[in-house]
Amino acid sequence: MSGIDDFLAMLAAERGAARNTLLAYGRDLAQAEEMLGAKLAEASPAQLAKLAQGWSSLAPSTVARKVSALRQFFGFLVDEGEREDDPTHALPRPVPRRPLPKILTHAQVEALFLRAEDEAASDRPDAVRLLVMLELLYGSGLRATELVSLPLSAVPRDEPFLTVTGKGGQARLVPVSRRARHALGRWLAIRPSGSRYLFPSRNSHLTRIRLYQLLKQLAVRADLPPEKLSPHVLRHAFATHLLEGGADLRALQTLLGHADIATTQIYTHVDASRLVKLVNERHPLAQLRRSD
Repeated sequence: MSGIDDFLAMLAAERGAARNTLLAYGRDLAQAEEMLGAKLAEASPAQLAKLAQGWSSLAPSTVARKVSALRQFFGFLVDEGEREDDPTHALPRPVPRRPLPKILTHAQVEALFLRAEDEAASDRPDAVRLLVMLELLYGSGLRATELVSLPLSAVPRDEPFLTVTGKGGQARLVPVSRRARHALGRWLAIRPSGSRYLFPSRNSHLTRIRLYQLLKQLAVRADLPPEKLSPHVLRHAFATHLLEGGADLRALQTLLGHADIATTQIYTHVDASRLVKLVNERHPLAQLRRSD
């Protein structure tokens, strides 16, 4: 018994893992077993250590994913009493580099909004809806899933906030600009009724895939490269431009719904030029040099 099928069944039944997740875990474990030429569940620490050589050409992030799959697999075997030891201490410990977020310039954001506002002037429902989604992605920093799944009850009535349920089911209040509230009002006046979602579709709510498509089509109409635009890129632009404007990193963490400040710190690289200028102009030694 390889144990892999039992492990995948546990992931599906107890953790509710998605099909793509199960396929990825299954693929990583099967490849490791093939590289070893023996049953993975019976592998020794010395055998697992040899995997590092076979992974030497892979990106650190890919190796980290494979190591994670193996650690969980052997942890499962120990929990089930199939093994007394956990040999994964012999696996490599890659440190994946967090990719820097793609950035939209202020001019590119302006071009997007000019096009979206021009199209929404017709009061076509699809154009007004796209303008609202653009306002909330860039103006409030929502994730794609948070946006498309917004219930109608989350829309503010008298206060400039949305109640958003983020990762891990954590709720947070997200500020909504006057511009976005105005666009929301236009959308609510023409939005199809009968759904509990702010952006309804035939069966439920607008999908993330459809949101991606709509944004890329807007980019083309705004004479921007479509590959540069996605919901996540707009969220990055929200964070980047707030920092450029002097926002506090802790406040930004709250707005983005990050559990760990380290996740938010990735945005500080984009503000490097402002920080250098700040040190050169405001540091006591800079003041001393000017007085000399």
